[in-house]
Amino acid sequence: MTRIEYPVPPDVSSTHLPFSPATKVGNLLFVSGQASTDPASGAVISDTFENEFRRSIENIRRILRACGSDLKQVVQVRSYVKNTSDWEQYNTLYGEYFLPPYPARTTLTGCLGKVLYEIDVIAVVE
Repeated sequence: MTRIEYPVPPDVSSTHLPFSPATKVGNLLFVSGQASTDPASGAVISDTFENEFRRSIENIRRILRACGSDLKQVVQVRSYVKNTSDWEQYNTLYGEYFLPPYPARTTLTGCLGKVLYEIDVIAVVE
């Protein structure tokens, strides 16, 4: 039987919401949606789209690294962009963090409430 683990990286704030930051099954790591939040407190930090995007990616990167992976090991990305007017900037910023050959990707626009951007990923852990 495949073992399911719930690694909790030490530098990731806990949440009162009912989800784990990451779930590991075999050599796959599923990272829950990360937004523009303070790593210590988990409080949402409202900002420009670019700053929220970068903070969200850094939160993902922190969890990946703490669990033995990295952005280069990401095989699937799901992104959530609140405003369709941020589409071009989103693609430009995305290209700074994810390089060819790109991971599989799904992007939903016109969603989200308080934040401008959120991301969840699936990565390989070696």
